Amino acid sequence: MRANKREELVRKALTVFYRNGFHATGMDMLVAETGVSKTSMYKHFRTKEDLILAVLRLRDENFRNWLYRRMEDLADTPRGQLLAMYDALGEWFDEKGYQGCMFIKASAEFQDSGHPIHKQSAEHKRMLETHMREIALKAGAPAPDALARQLLLLKEGAIVTAHLGNTDAPAADAKAAARILIDTALPA
Repeated sequence: MRANKREELVRKALTVFYRNGFHATGMDMLVAETGVSKTSMYKHFRTKEDLILAVLRLRDENFRNWLYRRMEDLADTPRGQLLAMYDALGEWFDEKGYQGCMFIKASAEFQDSGHPIHKQSAEHKRMLETHMREIALKAGAPAPDALARQLLLLKEGAIVTAHLGNTDAPAADAKAAARILIDTALPA
């Protein structure tokens, strides 16, 4: 399988895993839905877990690039970008096929904190926290680490709430709470 075929497999597998979960998606389902034979899959991925890790790397790259770009498009100041994260989340929640966070799902299915899939999921969240900390620092937060953690707790709660369908506007609710945190944390 050529490199672009490998990338195509990873993209297609991302869709299947996102829709069905990791443990519920067997190799036979992947073969049927991606159109790639088991032989070809195993040429590039020794195990299903290796394929999952490749899928998570692609999802991480796609999601972070999308989120950071949307935050910058929606606001031109660091303070505004912190709040814009919730507007971007609202757009994501409204997308057809939204089914929550792939990294939350992966860490729930691979609960051992030492497992490579769990570690990859945790790394995604760590990179988001690092980025939010940098924005909080640019915004003048005296405690950027704390503000980033608090804002991401709201983000994660909104993602889960949107997935469960418990409220009509989880992103707007999280944004309202974030505004209070930001107004308290940042100098006027």
